[in-house]
Amino acid sequence: MKNVIVWLILCLIWGSTWIFIKVGLEDLPPIAFAASRFILSISILFPVLWYRKIALPRTAAEWKLIALTGFLQFSVNYSMVFWSEVYITSGLAAVLQATISVFGLLLAWIFLPHERITKLKITAVVIGIAGVAIIFADQLRVQSLMAFLGSVAIVVGAYAAAQASILVKAKAGDIEPPALLFGQMLCGLPPILIYSLVVEGNPLTFNWTWKAIACVLFLSIAGTIAAFWMYYWLLNRIESTKAMMISLVTPLLAVVIGWAFLGETLPPQTGIGGLLIISSVALIAFRRRSVPPAVVGGAFNVRDKTPPATAGGTDSVSSLR
Repeated sequence: MKNVIVWLILCLIWGSTWIFIKVGLEDLPPIAFAASRFILSISILFPVLWYRKIALPRTAAEWKLIALTGFLQFSVNYSMVFWSEVYITSGLAAVLQATISVFGLLLAWIFLPHERITKLKITAVVIGIAGVAIIFADQLRVQSLMAFLGSVAIVVGAYAAAQASILVKAKAGDIEPPALLFGQMLCGLPPILIYSLVVEGNPLTFNWTWKAIACVLFLSIAGTIAAFWMYYWLLNRIESTKAMMISLVTPLLAVVIGWAFLGETLPPQTGIGGLLIISSVALIAFRRRSVPPAVVGGAFNVRDKTPPATAGGTDSVSSLR
């Protein structure tokens, strides 16, 4: 039950971040906006690690993994999302970002032998992406070269995010989630910070409105520290496919949140698209279990003391453990 609660909280948090990104981009340049988010996150997380006496990784192999996944997740993925939303609609960005689940399915097959590609998984992912596309059907347009490049950037970012998650799932099971997150941001921040300073200029000259500051605060505390802490905890306990299905639910929640709090128009086809998304999650959540979930990256997860369950039992969302 704890796993499903965390899964739902992550859907809600990341569903709301789209709105805060959209609002923040009204005042701040995209890459500087992303860099500000991670600078604040690092500044907050460091004293938390010190207070809780959470040790950082010490081996070269662990830091190589952290550097790679940090670059993929924070340098590539987030910079692509923030930059592309200047040129394409948030709806198109949401649909393209949902391809995380597609890349995750393929990469899990390569890096996680126990997470096989099945017809049911493929069907669920296709239905889910179709649901997202239906919701944003009126926004799926590319009207310029920059919009096309923005679309490509989102897909590249989606691949980077999926690859980072799969590598974390396969090889970072012994690293504490907050230490992993801190190290990733520390390694992923320099490229986007340098780019922002060179291309976007002096951050002291930006339009730092109270609205922009509030967006940075929310995205740092809730959208980064809390969300990734929970996500890495969850990723260590359930299949990566189930974890990355969050990327299909967040666009639906983003639309509903935008309608409820920003007065945005709720597309009439939201109900149909939402039903397809929920159906896709249900297909994955309630499928028959074929692999003991305590197996992480091909080995028994020593941090989960629960012994492997009997194969063939049902694996519902309410029993993701």
